[in-house]
Amino acid sequence: MTVRIDASDGSGSFSAYVAEPDGTPRAAIVVIQEIFGVNPGIRKKCDDWAAKGYLAFAPDLFWRLQPELELDPDIPEQFQQALGWMNKFDQTKGIEDIESTIKAARAKLGGKGKVGAVGYCLGGRLAFMTATRTDSDATVGYYGVGIDNLLGEKHAIANPVLLHIAGADHFVTADVRAKMHEGLDDHPKVTLFDYPGEDHGFAAEMGKRRSEVAAQLADARTAAFFAEHLS
Repeated sequence: MTVRIDASDGSGSFSAYVAEPDGTPRAAIVVIQEIFGVNPGIRKKCDDWAAKGYLAFAPDLFWRLQPELELDPDIPEQFQQALGWMNKFDQTKGIEDIESTIKAARAKLGGKGKVGAVGYCLGGRLAFMTATRTDSDATVGYYGVGIDNLLGEKHAIANPVLLHIAGADHFVTADVRAKMHEGLDDHPKVTLFDYPGEDHGFAAEMGKRRSEVAAQLADARTAAFFAEHLS
């Protein structure tokens, strides 16, 4: 189903796809989109978390630019469109909207459960920012871009963080991956996993980017992480 969430700056409201589990949720998870919007792959991520007993929210973060945008990364023209939207996207406003979604998820839980977040691609970067700028109880980022430029915020990480790093990511070069390890390996709240030979987008639910073995390994690690820190 889809719900509306009020933006914290009073500028309007945005949609969020919501998947509910059978029975009482064990916790809630905010699924942070790629540059392709809340498309079928992101909705499937939510549905899969609901099947595991979680309440899942995927907010439409591009709503200020193009509400309810859905793009297919396997179509070259749409991939280029997505890059254009990303360049126009205000990441600080995006974090505000993620924070509003976390609050909505907490309210849906009756104020008694934990709320985590997981993001992919652009969402992987936003997941790191979510960990440093919100009260997310546990946060996971897949192949986040430019996290080396955010390491100055690492002191603000108060709750557990898991980062999946694609070892052959053409958007995240080897020197950037090295900086991530140098800056975060000794952080008591952060765990990094590398996936040698894997490219950006390897855990996409569908399409050409998915790498089945690596995706299953990363997703199993994420599920164990959330089971430990949210349940």
